[in-house]
Amino acid sequence: MSDTDKVFAGSIPKLYDEHLVPMIFAGYADDIARRVAALSPSALLEIAAGTGAVTRAVAAALPGGVRYVATDLNEPMLAVAAQRQAGDDRICWRQADALALPFGDAEFDVVCCQFGAMFFPDRVKGYSETKRVLRPGGTFVFNVWDRIEENVFADDATTALGKLFPDDPPRFMARTPHGYFDQGIIRADLERAGFGNVSIETLAATSCAPTPDLVAFAYCQGTPLRGEIEARSGGDLQAATDAVADAIRARHGSGPVEAKIQALVITARP
Repeated sequence: MSDTDKVFAGSIPKLYDEHLVPMIFAGYADDIARRVAALSPSALLEIAAGTGAVTRAVAAALPGGVRYVATDLNEPMLAVAAQRQAGDDRICWRQADALALPFGDAEFDVVCCQFGAMFFPDRVKGYSETKRVLRPGGTFVFNVWDRIEENVFADDATTALGKLFPDDPPRFMARTPHGYFDQGIIRADLERAGFGNVSIETLAATSCAPTPDLVAFAYCQGTPLRGEIEARSGGDLQAATDAVADAIRARHGSGPVEAKIQALVITARP
């Protein structure tokens, strides 16, 4: 993983929240919320909360009186989340590194994380930290994206940019968001961290957008893919966005578009 893969700054958090969240994240956030609510936690920690897609869904599913701490490494992302959900006094927003959680042992009944584990520099260490802050009998619920070929718009964007920059193709989407999908590796990482009861479920869904241009804009300008494009020699961001839009239009049509997305949902207990 490149250092720039974790840079969600500038205009990216706002664009990510406005466009990518409804397009690919919201449905999976609702799924995580249902799973968390079924566990009836009294103290809940969210790791890699991003702009708060899961936080909003989980908060709506939980009763009052729950202690809910939402964290993210990137303060600009967390600032968007906190602004979106101002006034919910159950939630404490805190900048935190998943590999060095600033909490005591056995503080939480449940830890959840949506599409964050792919960004952990050391996943076993991150999972070990999660286990440390879980109470006995606690549950870790998280998801990761499946391989890029199962996530059609991301694959379309990556292929189109590969043709535009054949000597140095931007590979952020394949490398990081869709780079941690091997169920054997995921299970082994969790077991090395001390989780002995691991369940992995494949969950397919459909991504929808009103136009191909919006899909291209979301991926090219609302993710760290933007930095990769701008770093390329002659990397005109708008030209690259237009090339991706043209590729999606050619494959899916010029009106409202939809395509398959797929994730793995993992439940783990020590």
